[in-house]
Amino acid sequence: MSTPKKQMALGAMMYFPAGEHISSWRHPEAEAEGLLDFNYYKRIVQTAERGKFDMFFYADELYVWDRFESGISHSNSIRPEPFTLLSALSVVTEHIGLAATISTTYNEPYHIARKLGTLDHFSGGRSAWNIVTSQTDEEARNFGKEKHLQHALRYERAGEFVEATQGLWDSWEDDALLFNKESGYFADKDKLHNLDHKGKDFNVRGPLNVSRPPQGHPVLIQAGASEAGKELAAAKAEVVFAPGSTFAPGGLLEDGQRLYQDIKGRMAKYNRHPDELKILPGIMPIIGRTEAEAQERLAIIEELTPEKLGLDLLSHYLGHDISGYPLDEPLPFIPELDGFNQSKSGLERIRELVQQEPLTLRQLYQRITKKRGFAGTPVQIADHLEEWFVNGAADGFNIAFPYLPGSLDDFVDLVIPELQRRGLFRTEYTGRTLREHLNLQRPVNRHTSVRV
Repeated sequence: MSTPKKQMALGAMMYFPAGEHISSWRHPEAEAEGLLDFNYYKRIVQTAERGKFDMFFYADELYVWDRFESGISHSNSIRPEPFTLLSALSVVTEHIGLAATISTTYNEPYHIARKLGTLDHFSGGRSAWNIVTSQTDEEARNFGKEKHLQHALRYERAGEFVEATQGLWDSWEDDALLFNKESGYFADKDKLHNLDHKGKDFNVRGPLNVSRPPQGHPVLIQAGASEAGKELAAAKAEVVFAPGSTFAPGGLLEDGQRLYQDIKGRMAKYNRHPDELKILPGIMPIIGRTEAEAQERLAIIEELTPEKLGLDLLSHYLGHDISGYPLDEPLPFIPELDGFNQSKSGLERIRELVQQEPLTLRQLYQRITKKRGFAGTPVQIADHLEEWFVNGAADGFNIAFPYLPGSLDDFVDLVIPELQRRGLFRTEYTGRTLREHLNLQRPVNRHTSVRV
């Protein structure tokens, strides 16, 4: 009997509601007016489910980017609240996983354990949590703080946050609820457990007032590529959204392989097997039926971001106002990581770019705004995904879309069939839960394992 061919996992990513690109809302085919219309999101997620995606991933932030005037005037700052959105989407879908970004810096474990546990029950075991620590002072000021927590401290807090949340999900053993009307016993009191977590950042007694989720624990996702982020991924994550082809059209296979091996190589010290973690690099396919059409579509995307917004965005990523520097000359300094308190992995990638190429500021912000972009025909895009997948750089991909909903339609109608023809992607869902889609084991309740 032949061994079934390994198949990739695919996430459908919504970074901004109109698409991946900061100016996606300006695309001629984008439906920007639908950003607070539930039917807009329903159509998108049902299309992703038609394409048999493992999950829909909704990125979230807790602020309006008003550090620069252009952030209000030219970029989209409207995002619906994720739990409300995913709960509603769970009703109009049957198979696709539902994932969202949730900050460990501006939440409490009990809140998140309860909300995600409820979503997992209502969706039949399809919820997932993208663990982030947030990035900006703008977020801090919405939660009674002037400055964002320092990088190392917020990752330390994140590790404890996840540990407490997982403990709360184990409050009830799987067979704790009896519903015995004759005897009057609702639950077996010996199968309910207080958490009694006492740590540096959290004291959480428990138990949770939601029974154990269908998946045991909702799937845990992590997206940071800094040293602290990679350690958290190796210790706790079950999916990593890796930078992948970020800032490099086509991506560098060797970079993907290095990161893949780096993260999976850290898992042994946490008594974890590499198969317990799926690494999904990000890519934004720009699809044309011909190469010429793909390049025409790329050209439209490259012209969407106003010059002022592009420079302000670059200033944001650098943590340094560069508006006074000549636009068509290179950045006159190499950004330093020491003391930087936003996305360290993002800054590191900019450092690599300015050291590798004599890019002007205009070229640099253009590279950033199309950061995951790869333009090609459906066959070329499938070739690129297959190359990374079969050569140890990816377990699948987190697919971003230059504008929505049209570019998702193109991917589902043109690229998915090509991947299926090659045997690289499913033709039908075979499981019900997100864990089953991803071939991840359901975690054993810590209390049951001790008792047995």
